[in-house]
Amino acid sequence: MQIVNIASYRFVGIPSPQDWVLPMQERCRELALKGTIVLAEEGINLFLAGTEEAIEAIVRYLSDDPLFAGRFRDMDVKYSRSGNKPFKRMVVRVAKEIITMRHPMIRPEATRAPVVDAVTLKSWLDQGHDDRGRPLILMDTRNAFEVDMGTFDGAVRFDIERFSEFPAAVKKLLHEEADIKDKTVVSFCTGGIRCEKAALFMQELDVPHVYQLDGGILRYFEDAGGAHWDGECFVFDERVAVDTQLQPTVKEYEGRTLGGAKLD
Repeated sequence: MQIVNIASYRFVGIPSPQDWVLPMQERCRELALKGTIVLAEEGINLFLAGTEEAIEAIVRYLSDDPLFAGRFRDMDVKYSRSGNKPFKRMVVRVAKEIITMRHPMIRPEATRAPVVDAVTLKSWLDQGHDDRGRPLILMDTRNAFEVDMGTFDGAVRFDIERFSEFPAAVKKLLHEEADIKDKTVVSFCTGGIRCEKAALFMQELDVPHVYQLDGGILRYFEDAGGAHWDGECFVFDERVAVDTQLQPTVKEYEGRTLGGAKLD
């Protein structure tokens, strides 16, 4: 049986996220879904796996159920397929942030950073500059072991262990390389959630030409293929990593079991 896997997030104000835990748990149980839904006052982040019918049903539920008052309608959803469910259980939980940065002034639910879509980024990489002729800098906002598995050619890596270390790391980089502010910066991550906060943080640091890769690496693979990418992309489930065709890989990395790694 073919399993459909989805990843999605949205920064949107949720006044009392704890009130939605039980209804979501019950609906996911009814649909026999596995995965994780994280709720916070700043939004939702989810990774789910199930049959095609069940995935269609949960997307409709999030979009149309009156409980959510349209907050999750038309969310950007990334799809992939596998031979079995890459999660062992179904968890719905509340957190302080849907991705931990520990900088409360960064509020993506209030405003988005500028985005560049996958096809446009590929065009910029093909020509070596953006459409205004500015040199490009790609910033990988992911954890070090994720970057070790694969990243864009020439991307800046920070060798951080968790995303909450990104603010200090990028401040250090900007101090050491001031000319970055004369270039076009594109932050990227697996699905878009970390690079969205990262781009907003860099705006706070007065980086004038900063974008987030819309939909992250997974959307880039889907829309632009593997051009300018070297390696695979770590995913936070039992598949461990996917290739540029979004197919699960079976490589082992230094003997470590990485499928249970945490974002924060």
